[in-house]
Amino acid sequence: MLINHDTRCALNAVVELLNTAPEGPDGPAGDGLTDLAALRRFVESTDLSDVGALGERDLAAVRAVRDRFAQVFAAGDARKAAELLNALVAEAGTTPRLTDHDGYDWHVHYFAPGASVAEHLAADGGMALAFLVVAGERERLRRCEAPDCGRAFVDLSRNRSRRYCDGRTCGNRLHVAAYRARRKEAAD
Repeated sequence: MLINHDTRCALNAVVELLNTAPEGPDGPAGDGLTDLAALRRFVESTDLSDVGALGERDLAAVRAVRDRFAQVFAAGDARKAAELLNALVAEAGTTPRLTDHDGYDWHVHYFAPGASVAEHLAADGGMALAFLVVAGERERLRRCEAPDCGRAFVDLSRNRSRRYCDGRTCGNRLHVAAYRARRKEAAD
């Protein structure tokens, strides 16, 4: 599946946003968006462009967008995902425009000039997720299968076989545990 740079960046931002949610691997105390400093770190880590001053309204709005993205990931089928995405991008005031900035060639931003950070995320992230639905690739939106994880990720593997958010952590940990269990069983 061919995904351009902008779509990949938007998908990465959606995943990073989802993984700040309190229902993630750290439980209720694990909310990664508790204050404006955390929101600013998120904006900087995802390289969101055209983000101005942030306020409490932005924090609440971004958390609401996070909840809506979680609903898209949990949607039972493409039709439900499409309904959720249509509402999300419509409310964001999606305004496609060509731009070239920060050393990147021409690309499309879907958020309007002066949009809030939540509208930015909803528009660009919503459109990136919509591209997956249109391509018949909604099943690439996944949650880690490690029993104690549940982090979001987009499976961009060629054969859609990725099961863990990170093969070096969750995947490796489960493979080592299975190996030790087999060795113990063989020794008994």
